[in-house]
Amino acid sequence: MNGIHDMGGMQDMGPIQIERNEPLFHANWERRIFALFNAVDFQWPALRFQIESIPPADYLRMSYYERWAAALGPLVTQAGMVTQAEIESGKPAGPASKKWHVLSAADIATWNIPDTHASAKPTAPARYHSGQRVRARNINPPSHTRLPRYARGKVGTIERDGDFAAVQDTDVLGPKQQHVYSVRFTARELWGARANPLDSVCVAIWEGYLEQA
Repeated sequence: MNGIHDMGGMQDMGPIQIERNEPLFHANWERRIFALFNAVDFQWPALRFQIESIPPADYLRMSYYERWAAALGPLVTQAGMVTQAEIESGKPAGPASKKWHVLSAADIATWNIPDTHASAKPTAPARYHSGQRVRARNINPPSHTRLPRYARGKVGTIERDGDFAAVQDTDVLGPKQQHVYSVRFTARELWGARANPLDSVCVAIWEGYLEQA
């Protein structure tokens, strides 16, 4: 399934507008949405799935944090934290549920403490090496994926092994920790003979997304 969020390489989306000295948040409500998501402590795949389920017309008209806000409502109601009526009124309909821990300022302060229990670094050997020709698998998963649509089925060359990183898919493809390679694709391989023969694109691709060309 290809969602509207996978816009890499799509035409007629307009130029990328670069904002000089862009702030972290453009309004206080964006800061509050960011804080709310961290307070409810959902895993990123859950948020991504909900955002990527927004109808295409709504997704395109919304700003970045508007999509977060649209995703948070269904997440907290499905989890039983609040009801839809409580969201609409902004008032609790009864006593607070004992199931959920209410964050305090002291709790939040601990989030800035570095994690001293980092997991051991994986040591699996790399399947591919620099200079090797590989093909990005032509897959269409029903959930979030980090393999861009425009690269699927295309042949490229391994530039380097970028070490290990966790697969961010909702449905994990292979081991959770995988080698991530920088793979160079020519523009013509991606977009056809009319593309500039001197152009190329490097894509960070997890090992499970690749196969030998």
